[in-house]
Amino acid sequence: MSISTPGTSPAGHTSGPVAAPFTTTIPGTPRIGPRRELKRAIEGYWAGRVSATDLEQTAADLRRDTSAQLVAAGFDSIPINTFSYYDQILDTAVLVGALPARYDGIADPLDRYFAAARGTGEIAPLEMTKWFDTNYHYLVPEIGPDTTFTCHPDKVLAEVSEAHAQGVDARPVVIGPITFLALSKPVDGAAAPLSRIDDVVAVYVELLDRLAEAGVGWVQIDEPVLVTDYADDLTALAGSVYSTLADATSRPAIFVNTYFGDPGESLAALARTPVEAIGVDLVEGSVDTVVSVPELADKLLVAGVVNGRNIWRTDLDKALATLGTLLGSARSLAVSTSCSTLHVPYTLDAEDGLDDNLRGWLAFAAQKYDEVGVLSRALRNGRESETAAFDASSAALATRESDPRVHVAAVRERLAAITDDDVTRGNANDRIAAQNARLGLPTLPTTTIGSYPQTSAIRLARAALRSGEIDTAEYERRMRAEIDDVIALQEKIGLDVLVHGEPERNDMVQYFAEQLDGFFATANGWVQSYGTRCVRPPILYGDVVRTHPMTVDWITYAQSLTNKPVKGMLTGPVTILAWSFVRDDQPLSVSADQIALAIRDETVDLEDAGIHIIQVDEPALRELLPLRDADKRTYLDWAVRAFRLATSGVSDTSQIHTHLCYSEFGEVIGAIADLDADVTSIEAARSAMEVLDDLNEVGFSNGVGPGVYDIHSPRVPGTAEIEKSLRAALTAVGPQRLWVNPDCGLKTRATPEVIASLTNLVTAAATVRGDVEN
Repeated sequence: MSISTPGTSPAGHTSGPVAAPFTTTIPGTPRIGPRRELKRAIEGYWAGRVSATDLEQTAADLRRDTSAQLVAAGFDSIPINTFSYYDQILDTAVLVGALPARYDGIADPLDRYFAAARGTGEIAPLEMTKWFDTNYHYLVPEIGPDTTFTCHPDKVLAEVSEAHAQGVDARPVVIGPITFLALSKPVDGAAAPLSRIDDVVAVYVELLDRLAEAGVGWVQIDEPVLVTDYADDLTALAGSVYSTLADATSRPAIFVNTYFGDPGESLAALARTPVEAIGVDLVEGSVDTVVSVPELADKLLVAGVVNGRNIWRTDLDKALATLGTLLGSARSLAVSTSCSTLHVPYTLDAEDGLDDNLRGWLAFAAQKYDEVGVLSRALRNGRESETAAFDASSAALATRESDPRVHVAAVRERLAAITDDDVTRGNANDRIAAQNARLGLPTLPTTTIGSYPQTSAIRLARAALRSGEIDTAEYERRMRAEIDDVIALQEKIGLDVLVHGEPERNDMVQYFAEQLDGFFATANGWVQSYGTRCVRPPILYGDVVRTHPMTVDWITYAQSLTNKPVKGMLTGPVTILAWSFVRDDQPLSVSADQIALAIRDETVDLEDAGIHIIQVDEPALRELLPLRDADKRTYLDWAVRAFRLATSGVSDTSQIHTHLCYSEFGEVIGAIADLDADVTSIEAARSAMEVLDDLNEVGFSNGVGPGVYDIHSPRVPGTAEIEKSLRAALTAVGPQRLWVNPDCGLKTRATPEVIASLTNLVTAAATVRGDVEN
């Protein structure tokens, strides 16, 4: 990495552009549309119902409306290029010319882009994984030895031109070169992507020139990787990269933004470069880090004091006090959210099911914009200029402290009585022997992960129930008919362990949250998970209480239709926590244990009803892993304990499964083993089974089902392809431990794809089973 070494001060660098400091902004915004307009337009385009022109018009309308909302809120710097048709990291790969060559044959740029995102019938998509410790997923760029980086700024320049035509003081936002390469993966024997930093920085120098030529005053470059321990040399790299970029001959003023944690020593390294502004997350980060860096004295500090990724109303007095302590630390101070509001719903105005107390505790994106504006004005004009807003904040906080739903004595007493025996099952080998005797499954048993396609009939029935067109009894009748069909389909295909298909579940977390006291499920609180996949994270606001069985009737009905075992399907405590907006007034570990008790009671009821395979999914185990190494062990200890608390109430003859997907599992591989599930199904199709070697290295010896096809792509895997995956898995896992299953649930797939794929899966498993047994 030969980028110039930074000095200890800006002396000796060329002077940067003159740009007026801004006071009120945010790093980024939601993009899917307040009513999921972009989702519908993109899916319509994929289906051939929406033209490219109409799709772009929908996107342009959303961008215009978002900018207008921020201008109306009094913001004096408006982020653009935070819009994406699918993912901002994929956009960056296009920007720097790093799409793999396998997509070159697709002439249309938009279709080429979507092929990289989701694949085609013939071409595999990019791998997908979690964006830091959020529930957002990004596409993982592939950097090979032949990857040539070139600048393709058409998208960002088009959005600049669009904003300028609307009279908007636009600040383009791009993912930084360090973060882009750190989140990429090497392929075809290439060195670590960060070894290509010089090549990528050269592209960014060209980009800065093109932005300056287009009349851009400020550019925001996001470097969230600087709040992690990704590599030992991140601090030095930050200094060298941004010294080089700031020394560019022609450029806008540079705002380097960090978020999701404390930048630590990287903050000082950035401050010693000539960049004009630096952003810090003061929800997850520390004021002490900021005040300890004297080089910030000539910078614009963008202070993220409003939580951009959770939905609680800001304590305005506390936030204003934080801002006050920073006034002497920087040349000028701007107020912002801690990160992009991509991670929260658009507005509370769309929610009509909230009681007054709960509504008063919350702030979605639109309300956060108001909070940023209030704090910015109060910082400059005094608190008394915004008395009404501060008084409302204080009153809401007071009701939250006193609401009886927040603290439930019986729950806390039960948790206090938990012992080590409550989180321990019998010896794993003894358990599996007892389970094999009871279940009588073949070698290489086949199954699916849980959900089956959510058909139009299911969606129409759900809408009819909401509108009052049908009653609960009729809705349940229709859902039982769907279960009838799914069980019959699995019997026909020849799967060994069946599922009920989850037709009654709108979402694997929301379904449970709607039945547990202490949660509130929104009506329109949609956020983007990946691409066009949107979820409504429930709001965990109080102590968790299970008042009745949540799944037993559905599972036992499905079991009554077949002699084959049907899995009970539950979501684990860590995943429910990760995919909810969680309370911020107690440790996450306490909330996890409360949820675990509810799931534990459900497993016991399922077993009592005759269900002896119970899957407790934890796809988010990796997601909540802290970004700093020093914090990871504590998290993994309580996360594993919560899972074991949820699953140790059943007898050893009942088989506990779990499922994990779409994360980089290396850092949590030991914890996966510590979960002590009898069978673990895990995403492996896009990563070519490499996770199995990681499991073997930590002595994992229980059953495992590495996914043999990628359900997030529309392509149907052939029998030979699945056979190849199974034979690869058998080199790492013995046949007595190996299960055969897809990567994830089938909810988002079309029924014909599912039938074809599962038929090939069963055929491939039978062939390989025959070879193994002979």
